Order: sequence, then structure tokens, then C-alpha cells
Amino acid sequence: MTILITGATGQLGGGVVRHLLGRTDEQVIVSVRNPAKFDVPGVEVRHGDFDAPETLDFRGVDKLLIVSADAHDSDVRIQQHANAVAKAVEHSVGHVFYTSITDADTSTVGAAVVHKATEQIIRDSGLPFTFLRNGMYHENYLGALTGETVAVSTKDGRVASAARDDFALAAAVALATDGHVNQTYELTGSTTWSFPELAGDRFRDVSDDDLIAAGLPPFVVDFFVAIRNGVFAQVRPDLEKLIGRPSTPIESLLGK
Repeated sequence: MTILITGATGQLGGGVVRHLLGRTDEQVIVSVRNPAKFDVPGVEVRHGDFDAPETLDFRGVDKLLIVSADAHDSDVRIQQHANAVAKAVEHSVGHVFYTSITDADTSTVGAAVVHKATEQIIRDSGLPFTFLRNGMYHENYLGALTGETVAVSTKDGRVASAARDDFALAAAVALATDGHVNQTYELTGSTTWSFPELAGDRFRDVSDDDLIAAGLPPFVVDFFVAIRNGVFAQVRPDLEKLIGRPSTPIESLLGK
């Protein structure tokens, strides 16, 4: 059995590799844009760039994890993912895993457009698939929560986020175990939190326009709007089931 992970020089992909090596004896391969940045004993490194599909080499791969690309342009990201899926078909990959987003097919978040389109591309490919619909990362909010003033437009909206490492572990478990064919996992934290709750007296309720005027990119503000509207508030059981324990609470990353 051969398992290949793309984007392994990133934090999520690198975490998946680390957890995978601790729980399987199968051959682990990574596909990265800059092979010089990856050096882990026992892991085969292949050069691969989603923007240059001729460089992608998925030959002999039984399980392929496509870690979603990070380009800000939605059309570019969708094309990058389409290139990877097309190469997976060409090289007869046995099973494609894809890191998506919560409720990708129905979410109102702008970023969901990419994931909904990619999931459909994978479905249309005819390859067996598993969609790992990751919720929000704790790490996305640690900077804001540790400031002297926590000025956001979320009001008291709640977030069922989880640590990036928990999502990486879930992906590694799915890759290392049998089954999961044509399954969609909604991965969220075991508990929810809100900015006012964690920030206390440091919390300041501001508007979306205030955040944009302060220099925050619109796509970041879009996530604050989603939190305010309860988009990421639902707790699902899938992450706990995969990792075999409750998710790491955000308070532990804040030192509380």
C-alpha cells in the first residue's frame, strides 16, 4: 500500500505525515513544489506543482491526500485542484482524500465555492473519494484573542473550531485505516466558544466596515460574518470518532 500526501511542506500536510508515520508501515510519499524544503527519513519525495500538472507524479499510489491549495483566487484554486484530480485519474490512483470545508455544498462562506467545485470534480472523476470537511482552526484566531483589545464583528457567535493538529491526526487516521470509501466527514471541535467569552473585558464589538478600514482582507471579514451568523457553531461527532478522543480545546492553546 502506498500513500501520497500533497502540500507536505505546509503545516497541515506536514502534520498529516508526522501522524501517519507513527501509525502505519505503508510506504509514505509526499508531493511538494520545493523538494529541498522536505527532509524526513523514510519518506519518498516527489516534485509536484498543481500549476504545472506535467510535474505531478501519482503513479503507483493507492491513497492520495489532496491538501487544498492556498491561492486566494478561487478560479486558480479550482483549476489547481482539477489538475491534481486529472492526474490522479491518469495514473489510476485507488482512492482520493480531499481536505474541504464545513458544509462545502451548502455553506454561505465565500471560500466554500472552491471546495464545492472541487468535491464535484472529484465525484465526476469516478474515483473512490473521502471528503475531510475541516472546520475552523483554533490557530486562525489565536492572534486576535491574545491582543490587548479583541475587536471583531462576530458579536456572540460561537465557533466549533479545533486545533490544526487534530485535523491532521484525523486525516492520518483515515489514510491509515480501511474503509472511508465515498464518505464525507464533517470535522469540528467537540465544544464551542465565542470571542466575548474568551476575551472578557478586552472584547470590543465593531462593524465589518471598521475591520476593512483597519486593513483586514475581505475574505477574513467574511469568516467573521459567518461566525456571527452561526455558520461554524454546530458540533459534529466525526472528528472525535476519527481521533478517538475529544478535540483539543482552544483554551489550552491560550494557556488558560
